[in-house]
Amino acid sequence: MNDQRKDILDLLAEGKITATEAEQLIAALEPALAPAAVGLDARPKGRPKYLRVLVDTVENGEPGRVNVRVPLQLLRAGVRLAALIPPQALGRANTELGKSGIPVDLTQLRPEQLEALVEHLDEMTVDIDQPDAKVRVFCE
Repeated sequence: MNDQRKDILDLLAEGKITATEAEQLIAALEPALAPAAVGLDARPKGRPKYLRVLVDTVENGEPGRVNVRVPLQLLRAGVRLAALIPPQALGRANTELGKSGIPVDLTQLRPEQLEALVEHLDEMTVDIDQPDAKVRVFCE
């Protein structure tokens, strides 16, 4: 048994988390493997490691570029850690985030939601107001 799984079971035994929360945390530790694609043109796809945001612009005739690369493991770890925070603390954090203009409900954040988002972010283009600008969001 690995240490993370033992820690989750200890939290459950101490009554700090519910059985459902323990099940979700354990499931997050071992994401289900996607079924293999069938077909000649199907190629195996590895688990994405980074969330990329690329912005190409032209402003006053000068090209500009923003290239953000966030490790998905950092996001996954953050979501898992948020599941261990007591609900009272999450409520206070939500209140403070709301005061700062960030409308996020940390009590609703689940590891499986992050994985579903990553799966659907294969390649996404975002339209913006500048005609010469392009924004791409994708996982690699």
